Amino acid sequence: MAMASPPSNSNTVAEIRERKLQRRLADLRDSAERLVVGCPGGSLWLFGSLARGDWDAYSDVDMLAIAATSEDAETLADAVFSHQVADDVLALSTTEWERLRCSQDPYWQAISRDALCLAKG
Repeated sequence: MAMASPPSNSNTVAEIRERKLQRRLADLRDSAERLVVGCPGGSLWLFGSLARGDWDAYSDVDMLAIAATSEDAETLADAVFSHQVADDVLALSTTEWERLRCSQDPYWQAISRDALCLAKG
């Protein structure tokens, strides 16, 4: 006996998961855009499992706050925390970020490869 095919308008788990990810990314981009307005030249980047797409229900939100100076990056990171946009934020000056992302350190190479820019000021 042949099994009936699911209706063509059904949603696969992969489709539902992708829609959920896209909604989450859109919300993060909206929040990031509001925050970088106060930091000209600053940017917020998502990294980790959400950026790679291999997230699960327990995944946290990891961000990079990058700005011209370390002080500006810290201020931007503080804004991310105070607005509860991310669970972890690494604050880096533009110079620090360029040095780290070009390093041979596998940790920073992975972040550089996978990071998604959410907003630039």
